[in-house]
Amino acid sequence: MSSVRTAILLFISLWMATGIIYPGIVTVIGQLAFPEQAGGNLIRRGDGALAGSLLIGQPFSDAKYFWPRPSATADFPYNSLASGGSNLGPTNKELLTLVADRVKSLKASGLPGNVPSDLVLASGSGLDPHISPEAAVLQIPRVARARGWEEERLRQILESHLESRQLGFLGMPRVNVVQLNLTLDKLDSHGR
Repeated sequence: MSSVRTAILLFISLWMATGIIYPGIVTVIGQLAFPEQAGGNLIRRGDGALAGSLLIGQPFSDAKYFWPRPSATADFPYNSLASGGSNLGPTNKELLTLVADRVKSLKASGLPGNVPSDLVLASGSGLDPHISPEAAVLQIPRVARARGWEEERLRQILESHLESRQLGFLGMPRVNVVQLNLTLDKLDSHGR
């Protein structure tokens, strides 16, 4: 009987330590040391309304917006509750058809040159809000036409939104499409 009691006490103490105390301490430290990140890197419009998160893409499809990577989440694009890749391999017929359809659609929209892979393939999470600078630059003519802006103006705005490699060597340069499109809307609403 004493070994059962010891096992129960050990279970309760480990449960308290790993299920309540440790997560509580980590949460408090995260909220104090990194409030933006712990809160989900939320983006707010000028009026304070929630516009999204820097970490999760949004489905922009209007010609006046830069288009993001496709989302791999089922039913609703960029659904953080359904995060994950499509699990379709590089030779899967369904994936090949999806990619061919996406390339055809992008070419029909006037995208010049070769279509970058990040405009036709979802990220591993299916939520990535970033595209490569090359993918963004190829979209400048379409966005400029749709907004009635000069391409050079868009190029300057895009350059101001380039994110470099993390720590100078991790990852690739990228552009957060959500943040870029919100900036374009803000400039449009102010008539700039």
